[in-house]
Amino acid sequence: MTYKTIPMAPAKKIALVAHDNKKRDLVEWAKYNRGSLARHRIFATGTTGGLLERELDLPIVKLQSGPLGGDQQIGARIVDNEIDFLIFFWDPLEQQAHDPDVKALLRMAVVWNIPTACDRATADFMISSPLMDQPYDRLVPDYDTYRRRLLPNDVEAAVAAPTAAPVRGKK
Repeated sequence: MTYKTIPMAPAKKIALVAHDNKKRDLVEWAKYNRGSLARHRIFATGTTGGLLERELDLPIVKLQSGPLGGDQQIGARIVDNEIDFLIFFWDPLEQQAHDPDVKALLRMAVVWNIPTACDRATADFMISSPLMDQPYDRLVPDYDTYRRRLLPNDVEAAVAAPTAAPVRGKK
């Protein structure tokens, strides 16, 4: 497989997301790391964004609440290279009504190779990394081959397509 690079600027675009039982943990973590977060652009889903904005006194790009599509909005922004990092304090002990959206969001983070933290310890290591405030070239698979692939119906149509028969003249 071939890879391409996607440059990340020194000021990262960070998505902060938390399930209800983890919002307090995320807000405490963000307050502790406010100085570091202030150097970056912050995105958040619904209620979490409002809490963070109030507690940090920083501008937050607020999207919809997770169950109302916010997780999918974050995933779409990852695909469009509008988010470089995902910090998602999810609750592993509580079933969520929007679990498929959560799984899709985490899948997009892996597909597009963005750093992802799902707990405080990992988020601490990420935010304190020397790479955090430097340019970084993120490697992602070159998906162009995947985009140009023939789909089963295309293959069947190509095989079934009649070839041009020679035109026969009248005698």
